[in-house]
Amino acid sequence: MYALTDSWTMTRRELDRWARQPVRVVVNLVFPVMLLLMFGYLVGGGRGVSGDYVDYLIPGVLALTMAFGLEGTMIAVTQDLNKGVIDRFRSLPMANGAVLVGRSAADMIQSAAGLTLLIAVGYALGWRAHGGAGAFLGAVGLLLLFRFAMLWVGIHLALVAGKPELVQAVQILVWPVGFFSNAFAAPEAMPGWLGTIVQWNPMSQTATAVRDLFGGPGGESGHVWAAVGWPLALLMVFFPLAVARFGRLSR
Repeated sequence: MYALTDSWTMTRRELDRWARQPVRVVVNLVFPVMLLLMFGYLVGGGRGVSGDYVDYLIPGVLALTMAFGLEGTMIAVTQDLNKGVIDRFRSLPMANGAVLVGRSAADMIQSAAGLTLLIAVGYALGWRAHGGAGAFLGAVGLLLLFRFAMLWVGIHLALVAGKPELVQAVQILVWPVGFFSNAFAAPEAMPGWLGTIVQWNPMSQTATAVRDLFGGPGGESGHVWAAVGWPLALLMVFFPLAVARFGRLSR
């Protein structure tokens, strides 16, 4: 209970930051919508996709959004490090890791808001989920699980980078996860070696499972377990690494 109370205090701190930086919050929410509209109606695409491309695209963009946008969290962590804020927190009778848990909880709230907005835009464009309420909630759960895993990857990388100016370079490492995926095109239409990489991409597994749960083209039911397994594996590696790194900061 003590650790939960400390984590909630840190979560409220991050939410107070949003109130002071509303433009950044709005940009983070609107950018995925612009991405959806651009690929759906301007750039086009959908190589190898059978059926309505928008039905294929929207789950892919939802998964892509869960992989991207980590730089806000990473910059906030590194700024706290360089301003001595985390050192002051660590001098207080506070549960170890509450700062990181609070930061991750605030990010998950924003991610849920972003998902809600994107899904609403999808419905406005005529997209519909055909898998039923249970499947719909399952798809949303997979997306948020993937986000949670990627978030702790980002937190660990931020602690390793240590400075806000290095976050941009580290953030580039996330880009291959997003674009070497099946978010915009089917792996079957790609060269063999590239299609293999795309199919093994954790984000592709999530996108494929979500498409299946939404009842859209490109979905395969067998990928649901992989969409659960990949994020859990990432969490098993990067969550303890981040907490251990945080615990060594003042040593």
